[in-house]
Amino acid sequence: MPDSWKLRTAIISKPAAHAALLAHEEAADWPEDWVLTGMEVADDRPDEWTLELFLPAKPKAADTARLAALFASPPPAITAERIAAQDWLTLSQQGVDPIRAGRFHIRTPEHPPLRQPGVVDLAIPASQAFGTGQHATTAGCLTMLEAMRRRGIVVRNLADIGTGTGLLAFAALALWPRARATASDIDPVCAGVVADNAALNALALGSGPGATLMLVADGMADPLLAARGPYDLLIANILAGPLIALAPDFADAVAPGGQVLLAGLLETQEAEVRRAYRRVGFTLVRRMVRGDWAILWLRRRRI
Repeated sequence: MPDSWKLRTAIISKPAAHAALLAHEEAADWPEDWVLTGMEVADDRPDEWTLELFLPAKPKAADTARLAALFASPPPAITAERIAAQDWLTLSQQGVDPIRAGRFHIRTPEHPPLRQPGVVDLAIPASQAFGTGQHATTAGCLTMLEAMRRRGIVVRNLADIGTGTGLLAFAALALWPRARATASDIDPVCAGVVADNAALNALALGSGPGATLMLVADGMADPLLAARGPYDLLIANILAGPLIALAPDFADAVAPGGQVLLAGLLETQEAEVRRAYRRVGFTLVRRMVRGDWAILWLRRRRI
């Protein structure tokens, strides 16, 4: 593949980084092959951040200005760097250490399985679709799913919206093995990724109990998503903006008394997300904060 490029900001404050990430989320018409990430400069410097914007071609002045526009004036200094031909996202995920989240052990295939009683071992290769479990929101979702299972929640029909690698759908089926799972993502790449990961973990694809049906869809905009509902459990680890916009659609798709697991939102966005779901009939069961991220377990009120 050809060389790609990276725009990197100078060191900024954590609040400035979060504000810029929120501005990016709300901005329209960003190219789909541009990827914006934010990170701490170092583990011992949690209040110092930088943003990196990955692009497939050499940035123009207008591209740099577009990144700068996410910040209040004056914006930080921005530098450009060429990246040698590589799939930078895959490389960024290779070699990550396995994680434990409750009974779940999530690893890349380079690491051996953890053969212990009661452990759910899932191998997820580095790929174009996010979802190795290393991210705080994904690990938090795994922990919350297990909390639901411990509370005796019964799931016969579930959906994972914005599934990425399929990890959360697979994890939910490990907890409720007779459930019927529907996984969807707006990115067509994810269809092949989910199929590959199902084969790697010897998991069934299909429409019946214990199997995952993969769809390519924007939110709930697929007739089959509606036809396979209502859902006892709906998982959405995406972003705050889409979560808010999808609240009415999720309310229509979830059975009365059913569960929704939401993630991908910063703690600073939690109140707005909770208001959107309260308006359509959901109540909070439990919340969790991992780093700067909130994970919400909500239940739809019974009619």
